[in-house]
Amino acid sequence: MKNHWMAGLTLALAAGLAFPVWAMPADNCGTCYEVFVYSFCDSNGDGIGDLPGLTGKLDYINDNDPQTDRDLGCDMIWLMPVFPSPTYHKYDATDFTGIDPAYGTLEDFTALAEAAHDRGIRLILDLPVNHTSTEHPWFAQASEYLRGLSSEEEINAADCPEAAYYHFSTEPQTGYAPLAGTPWYYEAQFWEGMPDLNLDNPEVVAQIHDAMAFWMEKGADGFRLDAVTSYYTGDNQANIRFLTDLASYAKEQWPDIYMVGECWADQQTYAKFYESGIDSFFDFDFAGPEGVITRTVKGSVKAAAFGKRLAEEQALFAENGQQAVNAPFFTNHDMARSAGYFTKDDGTRVRFAWGLNMMIPGNAFLYYGEELGMKGSGIDENKRAPMYWSADPDAPGMCVGPPAMEEVRMKYGSWEEQNEDEGSILSYVRKAIHLRMDHPAIRCGTVTLDEDLSNDHICVLRYTTDEEQLSLIVNTFKEADEITLPETPVIADTLSATGEEPVLSENTIVLPPFTILVVENAD
Repeated sequence: MKNHWMAGLTLALAAGLAFPVWAMPADNCGTCYEVFVYSFCDSNGDGIGDLPGLTGKLDYINDNDPQTDRDLGCDMIWLMPVFPSPTYHKYDATDFTGIDPAYGTLEDFTALAEAAHDRGIRLILDLPVNHTSTEHPWFAQASEYLRGLSSEEEINAADCPEAAYYHFSTEPQTGYAPLAGTPWYYEAQFWEGMPDLNLDNPEVVAQIHDAMAFWMEKGADGFRLDAVTSYYTGDNQANIRFLTDLASYAKEQWPDIYMVGECWADQQTYAKFYESGIDSFFDFDFAGPEGVITRTVKGSVKAAAFGKRLAEEQALFAENGQQAVNAPFFTNHDMARSAGYFTKDDGTRVRFAWGLNMMIPGNAFLYYGEELGMKGSGIDENKRAPMYWSADPDAPGMCVGPPAMEEVRMKYGSWEEQNEDEGSILSYVRKAIHLRMDHPAIRCGTVTLDEDLSNDHICVLRYTTDEEQLSLIVNTFKEADEITLPETPVIADTLSATGEEPVLSENTIVLPPFTILVVENAD
C-alpha cells in the first residue's frame, strides 16, 4: 500500500479534532472568461469585434471535449456590456433590452447562448444599472419635461414618470452635472454622460427586473453587477439592502442564476456585501499590481503568509454569507495588464501569478488575453486592446481596438505563436485551468495551512471537500528550495512556471522556483 503522508496534515487533525468543511456551492465554482466583445473577434471585417465572432471562438474557450487540451477549459463567459450605447465601452446603456448594432443582433445573442450551452459554458451579462446614458429615452423624456419647468415649479411624476427615474435638483451638489438649457442639475457620480438612476423608485426597480427577465429568457445564466458601491454613493447599508432585494427576486425567479458583484473596496467591506445573498464578489485584495498575488510573486508576501490569507478570507466570507463563493481574479478591464507588473520577466512570474489565482477556491476569473501575456496600461482603451490572435493585424478575426487606444506593443507571442509551444504562457494557463477544473477540492474546498511545514518560501495547503482531499505544496521563491515531509508524498501533478520538474528523494522534495505541486491525500 502506498504511504500517503498527508493524512493528518493540520494540527487540528493530528489532535483528532473535527474538520470544518465549508459547504461552498460546487455549481458556481469554476472558471470564468471575461470578454470585451469590441476587441475580441471580428466576423464581418469592420474591425470591431462582434457576437458572431465570439461564437466562432467558443471552442478556444471550451470545446467540451475531454480528449483535447488546446481549449482553455473555462465553463463561464462574462460579457462586458453589449447593450446599445454611444460609447465604445458601453457602460452607458440607451436600452437595457437590446444589442448594440456594432455587436450584432438579438438573434446573434441567442445563437451565442445556445452554442455556449452546447459546450457546457454559462453566459453572464454585465448589468450596469446604477446609471444610464444621457441618450437613453428615459433621460431624454425627463430632460424635455424639465426644460418646460421653471425653477419655482416642482417635478410632478404624474406628468412625466421618467423625471422620477433620476435625481434632479435646482441646487448644485457634489457629483451633479448641469442640465443644459435649464436651472436643473442631475446626479452623475461617474461622468456627466452617465446620469444616476433613482433606485428608490419602484418603477425603476421594475424596469431592472424586466431587463433581467428578458435576458434570462434569451439564454443568459446570470449577471455581473457593475459598481455596487455606487447604487447609493457613500451608503453601503443602502447598497446591501438593494442587493438583498435584487438577490431575493432573482433567486425566486431563477434558482440557478449566478450573480457576481463589483464591490471595489477593501476586503472587510466587500465581505459584508455577502449578507445580501449575491453569490460572489470580486476579491480585490488579491488582484492588481499591489494585490496579494503580485506581492507574493515579488516576495514581499511570504509563502506562509499567502496561505494564511487564503484561509482567513474563506472564514471571513463564510461569516457574512454561508453560501458565499469567492471570485478570485488577477486583472480585469479597469487594471493594467499583468505582463507589466514584473520587471525583466521572461514570462515566469506572469505564469506563476496566474497559477496562484487559479488555485484559489471559488469562481476564478480570467480577463481575455491575459493567457497570452498581453500588455496594456495607462488609459482604459489600452487595457482593452485587440485580442492577440496573430501578429498580423490584418489576419482574420483581428480587431482594430477602441478609437482612442494608443500603440500597445506586445511583449510575448500571439496565439498563433504560443498555441503549440508547451513552454508558453498560454500552455501554462491552460494547464492551470484544467487542473483546477479537474479537482473539486481546488474549486470549492476549504483551505487550511500547515503552519509547521510552511515557511517564508514554501507553504503547504490542504484542500478539502466531502468528496475529495488533496494538498498543494507551493514554492513562491525565485530560487529552488526543498521541504522534508513526515512521509513520502504521492505527487499527482506539477504546475511549474519555469518548466523544471521537482526532484523527490524519499521524504524530501526539491521544488523549482515558482512551482505548485498537487499531492494526493489518504482516503
